[in-house]
Amino acid sequence: MLRIRGTVGDWPVDLSIEMDEGDWAQLGAQLQVAKAEGVAAPVGKPANQDDALWQISKELLRKAGQLSGPDLLEQLEGLSGSASAGKRLLVRLRHSAEVKVLSGGDTPLYSWVGPKA
Repeated sequence: MLRIRGTVGDWPVDLSIEMDEGDWAQLGAQLQVAKAEGVAAPVGKPANQDDALWQISKELLRKAGQLSGPDLLEQLEGLSGSASAGKRLLVRLRHSAEVKVLSGGDTPLYSWVGPKA
């Protein structure tokens, strides 16, 4: 199950998506088409939900290029559905070789330094 939380305009959104093997296969097929068209996307079913969240978290930072710690944490909490899961993802990003953390000023800045696509 994937949980997506956030807002659309002023409206709060809390969406849970349950996916079975067929759903993952269909998604994988769509992602292969996107990759063939030049859009970077992971292919196949992640080993578990944590792996899926990890891949999405890295992609979020890669697309942004750079985010402040509080902004990134807010997005990760919305993505994962809980404050504790968001903090775990933030710590994992902090220790990733694909991420550089600059500790200057009031908040740390998380920058993507891994492969661009």
